[in-house]
Amino acid sequence: MSKTYIPKEISWLTFNERVLQEAENKNVPLVERFKFLGIYSNNLDEYFRVRVATLKRMAQIGPKSKNILGYNPKATLKKIHEIVISQNVRFEKIYSSLIQELDKHNIHFINEKQLSPEHAEFIRNFFIKEVRSRLMPYLIESDAELPNLTDDAIYLAIILHKKGTDKRRYALLEVPTDVLPRFIALPETGDDKYIIYLDDIIRFGLKDIFSIFDFDDFNAYTIKLTKDAELEIADDISESYIEKLARSIHQRKWGSPVRFIYDKKMPDDLLRILTKKLNFGPDDAIIPAERYHNLKDFMRFPRLGKKKFYFEPIVPVPHKDIQTGKSILSAIKKKDVMLHFPYHSFDHFIDLLREASIDPYVTSIQITLYRLARNSSVINALLNAARNGKHVTTVVELQARFDEEANILWGNKLQEEGVKVIYGVPGLKVHSKLLLITRVKNDITQRYAAIGTGNFNEDTARIYTDHLLLTTNLKITNEVQKAFNFFNVNYKKDNYYHLVLSPFALRNKMNLLIENEIRNAKAGKNAYIYLKLNNISDSEIIDNLYEASAAGVIIKLIVRGMISLVPGLKDVSENIKAIGIVDRFLEHSRLMIFCNGGNEEYYISSADLMTRNIEHRIEVTCPVFDKSIKIELKKIFDILWHDNVKARKIDATLSNKFVKPGKTPFQAQVEVYNFLNAPKSKSSEK
Repeated sequence: MSKTYIPKEISWLTFNERVLQEAENKNVPLVERFKFLGIYSNNLDEYFRVRVATLKRMAQIGPKSKNILGYNPKATLKKIHEIVISQNVRFEKIYSSLIQELDKHNIHFINEKQLSPEHAEFIRNFFIKEVRSRLMPYLIESDAELPNLTDDAIYLAIILHKKGTDKRRYALLEVPTDVLPRFIALPETGDDKYIIYLDDIIRFGLKDIFSIFDFDDFNAYTIKLTKDAELEIADDISESYIEKLARSIHQRKWGSPVRFIYDKKMPDDLLRILTKKLNFGPDDAIIPAERYHNLKDFMRFPRLGKKKFYFEPIVPVPHKDIQTGKSILSAIKKKDVMLHFPYHSFDHFIDLLREASIDPYVTSIQITLYRLARNSSVINALLNAARNGKHVTTVVELQARFDEEANILWGNKLQEEGVKVIYGVPGLKVHSKLLLITRVKNDITQRYAAIGTGNFNEDTARIYTDHLLLTTNLKITNEVQKAFNFFNVNYKKDNYYHLVLSPFALRNKMNLLIENEIRNAKAGKNAYIYLKLNNISDSEIIDNLYEASAAGVIIKLIVRGMISLVPGLKDVSENIKAIGIVDRFLEHSRLMIFCNGGNEEYYISSADLMTRNIEHRIEVTCPVFDKSIKIELKKIFDILWHDNVKARKIDATLSNKFVKPGKTPFQAQVEVYNFLNAPKSKSSEK
C-alpha cells in the first residue's frame, strides 16, 4: 500500500468503524445504539456483496490487477479479513453490553431454554399458528449438493441425534425473516418485558418439525452466506436492456459465495461438511461469530415504549421562502430556494409536484428517478400529472444497486398510465437528481428546475442530509432542458456553460478549479478548497489536491465514507485536514466551495469524487448563483467543520480519534437545525 493512498476498501471499513463507535457511545439513546449495530451489520453485508466480491474478481486476473487498482487485491483482501475479524470481536462486546443494559431496564432477551411455563405456552401456540407452516427443512446428504442458499438470509444448521447412540443426521432450515418479525415480544410479567429471537422459537419447535424421525436430541447453529451481487449484463444487442437486467437479477441469486459466517460453537464435523459443500478454501472469508447473525434486523427493532431510548423526533423547520398554502411555483419564480433535508420537510417537493400536476398552464414534467420510497408519493404525483394531461417523462435507472427489481415494477406502473419511461443509458448509470417543469402561459414559456444531491425519496429524506436547489434561473433551467434532451434524443450531446455533467466534463472542471487555486496561492492570494463528500478515491484528483496543498492552498475535507487521500503528510498534504461525521442522520450532501481569488464559487453535486462517478455515470454538478444561498451553504459547512461531538479526525493511521472537545459541546447536526430554525430578521419579515 502506498503511503500517499489508502485502498478505498480499507478506508470504507474505517467509516463503518465510526458507525460502530456510535453503537458504543453511551450518550446515544439505548435503542438507537442497537440500530447503529443494525446499520453496521447491513453496511458490512453490502460491502462483502459488492466491494469484496469485486476485489476477489480482480485478484483472479493476476499481476495486471495491481496496475488497474494501484494496489494488490490479494494483500488487501487479507487486510480486510483481519480488520473484519477484529471489528467483529468489538461488535460482539458492544452487543453483550447493550443486552445487559436492557436487562437493567427490565427488558430481557431470553432464549428457548429460559422460558417460564406461560412463555412456553405462548411460544408453542405462536409456533403452531405462525411459524411451522413457513419452515421447509433440507436434509444434508453426503453425496448430494446443497440447495442454492439465499444470499444474506440466516439458516439453522441442525444436528439430529439419538441419545446413547452414534446415530445422527444433518439438516438446514431457513429462518423466514422475510415474512415474520425477527424479534417477538412475549407476555409481560409485572414491570418486566421479554423478547425472543425468531431463531429461538424455531429451536423450541425442532422436535415437532422432525417428528417423523427417531431422534430425541436437536442442536441448531446459525449460518449465513453472502454472495457476489455485482450484475453481469451480457452485451447482447438482440435483447432489450430491461430483459438483460431482469435476467441478471435472477443470476445474482446464483452468485459466488464471498463470506461464510457461522456460530463458533458449531461442532467441527458439521463445519467441515458445510464449507466443503460450499467450496470454500483457505483464502475465503470464513468468520466465526456468536449465536445470532444478521443483526441488521436491529434496524427494525420493536418499539419498547420508553421515550429516553430514542432520539427526539425532529420537527421540520419551515422554509423562510415558502408559505404554507401558497404556490411553490410562484415562490421559486421570485427567488432561488434551497431545501436542506431532513431539516426541511420533503413535503415541499411533493407539494411542488402536486401543484405542477394540476396547474392548467403546466405542459410537461421531466424527472430522473434512482431510488424511490416504498410507497412513493413522487410516483403518485407523476401519475396524477399524466391523468391531468401533462406530458410526463421519467428517466428510471434500472441499475440502482439492490433496487433494480423495484425500479422495473415502478417503470411498468408508470408506462401503464401513459408516462414516457426511459430506462437509463446502457453502460452509464443515471445517478443525477433532476426535475424540470415547463409552464406555458400567453405563449410565454417558463421553466422550473430542481437539482439535488440526494434521491427523490421521502423515506431517505427523513434520515439523509441533502441539498435540493429549486430555481427558474435561465442559466440552469436551459441546461437542465439540454440534459433531458440527451436522454430523449438518442443521447445527443450539447454544450454546457454552467451545469457540469459526468462523464463528459466533471474531471476537467475539477482540474481547472483546483489549478486556479494553485495559481492564486503561488501569486500570494488567498486560496482554499472546501469539499463535503461521501467518498473521494479518484487518484488523479487526489494528486491534484496534493499539488494544491504543496502550493499552499488550504483544503478542508468533510468525508463520510471512503477516502483514499492521506491528510497531513509532510511535503505532500500538510495543508489538508479531513474529518468524518457520523450522527443520527446520514451525511449525504455533496458541496464544493472554491475561493476563486475572493469571488467564491459554490457547487452542489450528485457525484462523489470517485472514478466511477466521474467516468461511468450521468451526474450533475450545479453552480449556486444566489448570494443568500451561498452564505447559507458557507455557514452550514462552517458548522459541520467545527463539530466537536460527532466529528472524527481522518489521518494516515485511520485511528478514528474524535476531534478534541472544546469547552462547549458543539454537535453539528443539532446546530444546523438551530441555524435553519433561527427567527427571521425583521428585514426579511417585511
